[in-house]
Amino acid sequence: MAREDPARPGAHEADDRLRETVVGSRVVHRGHYLEVRVDDIVMADGRRSKRDVVGHPGAVAIVALDDQDRILMVRQFRLPAGRTLLEIPAGTLDRAADGSLEDPDLAAPRELEEETGFRAGSWDHLGSFWTAPGFATELMHLYLARDLRPAHEDRLAHDEDERLELEHVTWREAVAMAEDGRIADAKSIVGILRLARILEAAAP
Repeated sequence: MAREDPARPGAHEADDRLRETVVGSRVVHRGHYLEVRVDDIVMADGRRSKRDVVGHPGAVAIVALDDQDRILMVRQFRLPAGRTLLEIPAGTLDRAADGSLEDPDLAAPRELEEETGFRAGSWDHLGSFWTAPGFATELMHLYLARDLRPAHEDRLAHDEDERLELEHVTWREAVAMAEDGRIADAKSIVGILRLARILEAAAP
């Protein structure tokens, strides 16, 4: 599942004019895997300001397509949204004791199995995107998983504090749900529409 470095986009002539440099930082909260900090920054023209930043280790999201052209999705309650959301499987990268981050290529199969109970025989990396670059460092890596099979033996269980219900949605219905608002989760919308372009391009 080779991929380019998503954190190094092509250079643009405006990069230097718009660059901000961090000259100081103060952590105001540190949670289980998130930290909230206030960064002191200097703009390219010398002006100073502050930025509130949520530090996030990054995540993976998986569009898992079965042999009936259905996407595996999970429904769960999201407290910040105040409602249940239908989403593609996803999860945060683990951080080792030495501070290093889990390889997304290894995290994606783990999250798929934990959240859906399925394993995939085929994996493709579809790209990466910043989920909320205005205030968060979360970079999400999107994968397409196919050749699905149930993980009967030694199945990885989802986290104890997660309550998930698995649903199978045809990819065309998922596109309709993303367009009319029944699917309102950003990563899921990105993944579903990316899958639709792949399948439509492959159609005879």
